[in-house]
Amino acid sequence: MAVQIGQQAPDFRLQDQHAQDVSLSSFRGRKAVLLVFYPFAFSGICSRELAALQDEKAAIDNDDGALLAVSCDSMYALRIFSERDGLSYPLLSDFWPHGDVARSYGIFEQDRGCALRGTFLIDTAGDVRWKIENGLPAVRDVGEYRAALAELVA
Repeated sequence: MAVQIGQQAPDFRLQDQHAQDVSLSSFRGRKAVLLVFYPFAFSGICSRELAALQDEKAAIDNDDGALLAVSCDSMYALRIFSERDGLSYPLLSDFWPHGDVARSYGIFEQDRGCALRGTFLIDTAGDVRWKIENGLPAVRDVGEYRAALAELVA
């Protein structure tokens, strides 16, 4: 079952595409976090969604908010993906143990070995304040993220 609005977001520590450790708890008390799970680096829909997030980065990843994207790809694949697509925000590797963080949020697709398109807005206290879950082929609307984050930090 997916994490619900009002629940404490499961903490995690993952490596980003530059082998830097990133933990959700490191933002507690400082920034809201937009946590975006996506199935696979280099896939068409994921590439478009993450490029749209890059275009909106200034509105999402700033003094009040942080943008973190998570997939079950390896850190090495994420490094090449971020360089190829010019993605300057953290792409976190939930590679091993495979999909543990996606599982803790209730959005791991066991049959395909990937995260579903789950998005969670986490406030500075670590509570989930907004979320949306999309199936694998469904594209997310970045405008919804921006609006939810603006409401949270207003």
